[in-house]
Amino acid sequence: MKDQRADALAQILVGYSAKVKQGDVCVIQGSTVAEPLIQSVYEEVLRAGGLPIMQLTTDEAAAAFFRLASDEQLKWVPPTAEWAAENADVRIAIMAEANSRALSHADPKKQSLSQQARKGLMETSMKRSAAGEYRWALTLFPTHAYASEAGMSLSEYEDFYYGACLATDSDPVTAWERQSDQVNRLSAWMEGKEQVHITAPGTDITLGVAGRTWIPCAGSHNMPDGEFFTGPIEDSVEGEVAFSFPATYAGREVAGVRFRFEGGKVVDAAAERGEDFLIEMLDSDEGARRLGELGIGTNYGITTGTKEILLDEKIGGTVHMAIGMSYPETGGTNSSAVHWDMVCDLRRGGSIHVDGQELQRDGRFLV
Repeated sequence: MKDQRADALAQILVGYSAKVKQGDVCVIQGSTVAEPLIQSVYEEVLRAGGLPIMQLTTDEAAAAFFRLASDEQLKWVPPTAEWAAENADVRIAIMAEANSRALSHADPKKQSLSQQARKGLMETSMKRSAAGEYRWALTLFPTHAYASEAGMSLSEYEDFYYGACLATDSDPVTAWERQSDQVNRLSAWMEGKEQVHITAPGTDITLGVAGRTWIPCAGSHNMPDGEFFTGPIEDSVEGEVAFSFPATYAGREVAGVRFRFEGGKVVDAAAERGEDFLIEMLDSDEGARRLGELGIGTNYGITTGTKEILLDEKIGGTVHMAIGMSYPETGGTNSSAVHWDMVCDLRRGGSIHVDGQELQRDGRFLV
């Protein structure tokens, strides 16, 4: 039996996040594992008058690709992907994993080579999005794999996830708009500020933000949502940060990550698990060792780490920092094939000071 909450989530994605309208070319991406939600999104796009293009993969495709592909194949970018990045009005991507460890043994050098080849796609998408020419939304479909990583049964995870997405609201399409007051207020308060100082166990780091724009997030791109973010000044970051939760990127997990910054650049990096992969990604290109994003989570409905950054970076009382590519709309200029978010939990002994004023203490906003 179809879960009606998937239908509600599809309505949010199409009607609120992506705002699909008559004649919009809408690319729908995902794996066959997410078929129930993909079908619901497809139907909602049709109801809205959009022109859907389905781009589906099988669950084992990525693992096979990194096992079998030659360098030539790794560097080849499908013309359909280029066309979509340059021409589509909307992209709705749905993550779904049947096996969250499928890429655990993929060659990191192959993954880096493939990412480098696709850097242009990310740059084009980000620039078009910043210019208002391209709307995108990202979510996931609850699976046993995600539930297992979060330490829940599938039923518990479904309840948790759909609740976090506000898909259980009586009017789901307007739910996020009604929840946006706090994030809009905090984002507006940050405008015009010059420096952010974050402290927590193992963390003492300052980031320059003068002249940068803060973006409030209330469901327009990520689902679930709840954060405000900017692009730090590229050479301003100084100090050390210890990230609290395991971080997954390109199907690989690292844990216990610590960075030390000088002049905006990661000059020392370590991880308790997955350090070789972490270093490989940091060495992908010059921009991978600089921060492209500082985000502050505001979703207090998400209370625990799940090993899925889509949720973990939104946890109220945390901050996240992304090495690599900046979002152009923030004023950030860092360029990289990498954009990797990692989360620092401030709920037990952490604080955020902005231009000397305490914005947050132990995960609670004071402003």
